[in-house]
Amino acid sequence: MAKDIYIGEILSNEEIQKEYFLMKVKLASSFDDPLPGQFIMIRIAGLNDPFLSRPISIYSFSRGKNSCSMELLYRIVGKGTQILAGLIKSSQVEIHGPLGGSFEIPADKKQIIFIAGGIGIAPLSLLAEYLCHNVCLSKESMSFYLGAQTADAIVGLGKLQKLCYNIQVCTDDGSLGRKGLVTEAFQKDMKKYSAPDTMIYTCGPKAMVKTLSKILKGSKFHCQASLEERMACGTGACVGCAIAIRDKHGNPGYKRVCADGPVFDIRQIVWE
Repeated sequence: MAKDIYIGEILSNEEIQKEYFLMKVKLASSFDDPLPGQFIMIRIAGLNDPFLSRPISIYSFSRGKNSCSMELLYRIVGKGTQILAGLIKSSQVEIHGPLGGSFEIPADKKQIIFIAGGIGIAPLSLLAEYLCHNVCLSKESMSFYLGAQTADAIVGLGKLQKLCYNIQVCTDDGSLGRKGLVTEAFQKDMKKYSAPDTMIYTCGPKAMVKTLSKILKGSKFHCQASLEERMACGTGACVGCAIAIRDKHGNPGYKRVCADGPVFDIRQIVWE
């Protein structure tokens, strides 16, 4: 089903950490409620440069009486996001979405584990918020493993502390939390969790998700991964974000991250 393009008004666009920005956008009330894991394509309204349309995960969403608002957490990684970071209050942007599929939420899982790297915290924060408010899961049932290279790259921690009881922060240089990879921290704690009762959700750099895939290989843990991939259109038309997968029967194939994902069963993804 085609999604409309909405004109959004920027309510705020602030640098919350070095090169990390939190943008709040006001939208018409006709904008659909996004599901956890979905994303939007954003560009400056009226600008015809096609390379400035960028995919950004939805970090938070709220609905008012006559409008709704959405928070977008993003990092400056190139020309497009650098221009977005320069937008001021009342600027207009074009929002296409919400796009993509969402995380599956099994009713039989009593323990939820989130594993995020860097900006991967964005879709997982929306999911944690959804599980807390809509599924009524308790803080005690949700554990969050958050990793980044340095303390300066840890964002969104305050929001997480309101949603999850057990939060493990890891940095490569030890400047905040444990020193080391976030996947190592989870691997050390794996025995604490009952695989049949646990659901794992992850989002972050490809190397992190690949390492987690290896750690979970042979285990009975279920894990869904939201993939970070370059997208040109966001709707699957350009096939520029295709990844190799194996279906449940083991047959090889390709899926488009934007249209068929961005969420996949981690065991479906072919890394080599």
